[in-house]
Amino acid sequence: MLQAALASGEAHRRCVFEVFARRLPDGRRYGVIAGTGRVLEALENFRFGEEELRFLADTGVVDRPTLDWLESYRFSGDISGYAEGECYFPQSPVLVVESTFAEGVLLETLVLSILNHDTAIASAASRMTSAAGDRPCIEMGSRRTHEGSAVAAARAAYVAGFAATSNLEAGLRHGVPTAGTAAHAFTLLYDSEKQAFTAQVESLGKGTTLLVDTYDVKTAVDLAMDIAGPGLGAVRLDSGDLLIQAREVRAQLDAAGNRETRILVTSDLDEYAIAALAAGPVSGYGVGTALVTGSGAPTASMVYKLVQREDASGQMQGVAKKSKDKLSVGGRKWAMRRRDEDGVAQAEVIGIGEAPRDDGDDRPLMVDLVRDGEVVDHQDIHEARARHSASRAELPRVATQLSRGEPVIPTIYEED
Repeated sequence: MLQAALASGEAHRRCVFEVFARRLPDGRRYGVIAGTGRVLEALENFRFGEEELRFLADTGVVDRPTLDWLESYRFSGDISGYAEGECYFPQSPVLVVESTFAEGVLLETLVLSILNHDTAIASAASRMTSAAGDRPCIEMGSRRTHEGSAVAAARAAYVAGFAATSNLEAGLRHGVPTAGTAAHAFTLLYDSEKQAFTAQVESLGKGTTLLVDTYDVKTAVDLAMDIAGPGLGAVRLDSGDLLIQAREVRAQLDAAGNRETRILVTSDLDEYAIAALAAGPVSGYGVGTALVTGSGAPTASMVYKLVQREDASGQMQGVAKKSKDKLSVGGRKWAMRRRDEDGVAQAEVIGIGEAPRDDGDDRPLMVDLVRDGEVVDHQDIHEARARHSASRAELPRVATQLSRGEPVIPTIYEED
């Protein structure tokens, strides 16, 4: 596309590209934007160096004039969009790229590969943290996904309310709090469970979390209390009927005076399992496979479409795709969240060509991210986490129901 547009002389027309999802994953009531900060970080380093240019030349992907243009490529346009952590709905203009065609078209795969993954994870994570209530969730899915995706998933999960991750690289790179527990391999290393627990407590302190289902749970809990006493931080259950076991272990701990010892549960949890465990004496959840695979929706199905371009007379003109089942709406967009007098969201209102009218209770959704090629808002993940909590709380209460449903608020175009 770039080579042909450069050759025809049309590559430098001013254009507007938009990222949006035509629909939410089947049955979901809202989605959560994540990955914006990673997009901006990637954009700052998006260059074609000697190695990339040599590969393109050797394989004949593009011609020499295109190689020359790529050698000096720097994005110099503007980007705005929904702040990270914000809830979104079908057709929400979550990212708007304004640039020449040549500069903007190169960003499609970069932008979508990050936003589709991270948004899918955050959207699943939000359902899980909503189901968990005030009980913390720990991200533990690194061994169930690609090594790079694992770090991104931990970041996205934190934005959507997870308390910590077992992935230390996510802690180093993004500042996500880290936590973890011992695995069965640690217990199996020793000649007895008592030796294993003793070694862990002596090294890590009584506040550590002991895994108690390698052999017999009741025996292991008794051992844990004998070794650590009332100061035992937590025990972890990783198999069997977690609800029944949690109740039995809670009774066992309380009877011995370990009323402050927490019970953590793991084992292929998703939002439905977490909700089912709400009736049990569970202190927190470790979530892996379901989280890092989007809990059944591994992509947000976002697309990157040209919605406006400069015409032959120099005027900006809306353009739209008309193919069956894949329609797009032309024109540069702005978005607001319409709210009632109590601050509860009523609709996603999108203006075409200008910002929609504020009826007094509306909240603008789009922020400046890049101006003249310079990142002006890097999207701090701690701010994004707080933003998500507020955005989700603003939705109608039905939004957090786990039953299948339609988007909790409609998307309305101002011109409608």
